[in-house]
Amino acid sequence: MDVLKTVISGLTKEEVRFFKMKSGKGYSREERIDLELFDYIRKSGDGFSDEEIFRRLYKSKNRNAYYRLRNRLLTDINKSLLLQHYEYEERVLSLHMLALARFYFNRNQRLANYYLKRAEAAAGKGDNLELLDIIYGEFIRLSHESLEIDPAEYVLRRKENREKIEDLRAIDDILAMVSYRMKMSQNFSSDRNPVLPLLERIVNDYTNDKSILKNPMLRFRIYHAVTQILLQKRDYPALEHYLLATYKDFSKEKLFNRSNHDTKLQMLVYLINSLFKNNKLKESLEFTEVLKEGMKEFQNVLHDKFLFYYYNSLVINYSRLNRTKAIEYLNEMKSNEKIQANPFHQMFVYLNLAVTYFDSRDFHSSVRNLTRLYISDAYAKADISLKFKIAIAELMIRYELSDFDVLETKIRQLKKDYREFFTSEANRKEALIVEVINTLIEREGIKQGSQLMNRIKKYILSPGQKDGSDAEILNYSNWLNDKLRLSS
Repeated sequence: MDVLKTVISGLTKEEVRFFKMKSGKGYSREERIDLELFDYIRKSGDGFSDEEIFRRLYKSKNRNAYYRLRNRLLTDINKSLLLQHYEYEERVLSLHMLALARFYFNRNQRLANYYLKRAEAAAGKGDNLELLDIIYGEFIRLSHESLEIDPAEYVLRRKENREKIEDLRAIDDILAMVSYRMKMSQNFSSDRNPVLPLLERIVNDYTNDKSILKNPMLRFRIYHAVTQILLQKRDYPALEHYLLATYKDFSKEKLFNRSNHDTKLQMLVYLINSLFKNNKLKESLEFTEVLKEGMKEFQNVLHDKFLFYYYNSLVINYSRLNRTKAIEYLNEMKSNEKIQANPFHQMFVYLNLAVTYFDSRDFHSSVRNLTRLYISDAYAKADISLKFKIAIAELMIRYELSDFDVLETKIRQLKKDYREFFTSEANRKEALIVEVINTLIEREGIKQGSQLMNRIKKYILSPGQKDGSDAEILNYSNWLNDKLRLSS
């Protein structure tokens, strides 16, 4: 990764303006080649070439000077970002004050004490317990040099703070594992997450302690835990009910602020998705607009981070209401540099284009986007169970294209690459789809009352199997019903 290029490409217009204003004027060209490099990187995009800009800036062959220029420019940009934003984020403000306290530690203990108190206030406002632990340690260390500080007071504060940290760490550790597993599998994993029972026990322990529920930090942790449990269980009605109540309560009690703005927007995303899963598309789109307005808060600080999720909310709803509009939004995502900078977002776009074109019966466009998906950076890192589901989806698309020669080759390769999946109980549906496609290739249709038909009805078309359709790339029951109608 080219760090300088990545930093510059992520700057907002306001950040670019602030950096150039603070960079100063009145210098000769020799002294301002850093701005020339800055502008070149911004305008060149993917066409950036170190060699080209090096030749433009330096007539000599002194590459060391060029690399020193790059390092200096990166340092100056980061200083500008800190200067521009440190007052607007409690954690950054607290770190800034802590840095000043350490600077004054050996120069002026009274100033060090002053800035430590400001750091403590900012960290406390943002509920940054880990940072408070460091700050209390600095107060205790400063007490060796200053009689104005009673160390006993800060020893007690640090002890109380550490107890809170231990409460939070247990659930944070589990949540991190759950979150990582879900991201890697894109929610298409066949296995139940092994940490889920432990997470449930931790949540139950916390919710039984009424005094803990009064702590805003722990209330947010419990929110995270409960949503992960309900997501893993795919209990979308319960998730919708819980999120609506929690969002209303947190808003009413004014628990949302700049430091937890990320959580507020995440809660809206979960709410949008749960409403969609419960077929409440109008309400889901209404909360999509609430998300859009929330992304503008605090000087658009999280706009770019949630831009993908905003588009995703539009795509999933319009994929049912208006597929043409859903494709338009997906193509907007494909041309958006900020979204495409994340490989997994690229994967989402191509996968959903393939699905939406399939549902629109444009099978050529569907398979083209699937091909682009295969060469994306994220595909190689994707969970193997997701790759297996994508491979099954390709077989269904190839069948619709009557591409039988390629289809037979693909089936042989699939059975070789994913041999263990065909004997797994969790992948019974996928194995059946492959068997159905083989049968359809070999003869005209599937006979009513046959052994294959009985298994299809039991494992895919029965009402009890429909709840698992969100783990499928293409809806198996819809596709099978279409094939069975044609063959009857």
